Amino acid sequence: MADLFDSGAPKGIDTPDPGRAAPRPLADRLRPQSLGEVIGQEQVLGPEAPLGVMLAAGSLSSLIFWGPPGVGKTTIARLLAQETDLHFVQISAIFTGVPDLKKVFEAAKVRRQTGQGTLLFVDEIHRFNKAQQDGFLPHMEDGTILLVGATTENPSFELNAAVLSRSQVLVLERLSDDDLERLTARAEAELGRALPLTPDARSALQEMADGDGRALLNLIEQVAAWRVSDPLGREALSTRLMKRAAKYDKSGDEHYNLISALHKSVRGSDPDAALYWYARMLEGGEDPRYLARRLTRMAVEDIALADPQAQAICLQAWETYERLGSPEGELALAQAVIYLALAPKTNAGYMAYKAARRLAKQTGSLMPPKHILNAPTKLMEDQGYGTGYDYDHNAEDGFSGQNYFPDGIERPTLYDPVERGFERDLKKRVEYFAKLRAQRGG
Repeated sequence: MADLFDSGAPKGIDTPDPGRAAPRPLADRLRPQSLGEVIGQEQVLGPEAPLGVMLAAGSLSSLIFWGPPGVGKTTIARLLAQETDLHFVQISAIFTGVPDLKKVFEAAKVRRQTGQGTLLFVDEIHRFNKAQQDGFLPHMEDGTILLVGATTENPSFELNAAVLSRSQVLVLERLSDDDLERLTARAEAELGRALPLTPDARSALQEMADGDGRALLNLIEQVAAWRVSDPLGREALSTRLMKRAAKYDKSGDEHYNLISALHKSVRGSDPDAALYWYARMLEGGEDPRYLARRLTRMAVEDIALADPQAQAICLQAWETYERLGSPEGELALAQAVIYLALAPKTNAGYMAYKAARRLAKQTGSLMPPKHILNAPTKLMEDQGYGTGYDYDHNAEDGFSGQNYFPDGIERPTLYDPVERGFERDLKKRVEYFAKLRAQRGG
């Protein structure tokens, strides 16, 4: 019967020991034990920063932490509870339903009756629907809970106005290069040895984390387990580790942030920056057709008649992409990016269009002056339609100078060209016709 208790494991292989604790991940072992140990986020934790001021005053309000993954949202929330002697409760909006929330609120009420407050940390709070978010309000207002929500999405779009009005939004930033180096050094101290990497490979490892501290610690843990005789270089490291995908959501904040950066770099006549943001969007998986459409918009909105070829070049690049596909088609779009960035800029046409729309709304249904109306019937002739119209081709210089605005409207100036690019020539024409119009009493 003794064989029944024999594990049968091959010699030299340890069998599980029920009394031995499982090894803790490096990220868990390095979890800060106080706010002073948190790496980065000085903009919210510093002595004069929002949380520093709140803690110094002994008055903590409900908070929303907005930032990318791996920057310390959960850790800071837990340490805030510790600093303020609040009971820490953590839930995730992904796995928590209304019945679970009711239990959390009931438990918080019981604690409050015994003099213990509750800091409720809600991860991915933006995933709760409107009704669920509304459920927090009475418990926030009567002090049952102090809410700390965490979100990777823009709170302005994803959270109820009522929740936002009762909370302070704090932006947590991706970790800087210096922050990542400090975290690497702290990990090496915990491991008791340096990573088997050259300085260049060490930098590459931190680049792979892309500002995510948790991702960096996971990568470090993998590297530390390797048995190598000599430090690995960048290329050897890249062979062994898969680069972390860049943070990019084609329908979220990153999409709009990057297209805004591309547009403003083009408007700012910086081809290098424009190419960088264009490449960042492609690396994130953006559809080149979307970029082609936005480039065409830039040509219309920001370059316009300062360089009439810009729009045509964008349309040609778009068509080239449709015919060639990737990657050659993306090169055609890149060349359009460069052309737009270096082209002269004007928004005079855009501003004139908006002014014309405003004037059209203000003036309602005013009729055109009768002299520029056609008179296909006798009745219309009798009403004066077409009477006094001057045919411009028969006028001196091909310009009659007549008024074409409704009667009673003082002539506005809607289009005011700039002294740049082709629009410089258009400005001369505008001024020339204005001079003739004044001479002929139009």
